[in-house]
Amino acid sequence: MGLRNKLRNRLRMGRGRAKAKVGRAGGDPYLETKGRGERASGAARQVTEQAKDAGRNVRDAVKE
Repeated sequence: MGLRNKLRNRLRMGRGRAKAKVGRAGGDPYLETKGRGERASGAARQVTEQAKDAGRNVRDAVKE
């Protein structure tokens, strides 16, 4: 499940980047802001996934 979430987060970040660029090019501050927010949301979720992975790695290291 972790890989699927990571991919979804990367896609969200990419979609946000695209929206921000289109908003900037078209002079639409609402779309640009929405894109930036979506990109930040994806990045925050990605950090959460990385923290979960780190926790799993520590747990597995302690088991050994």
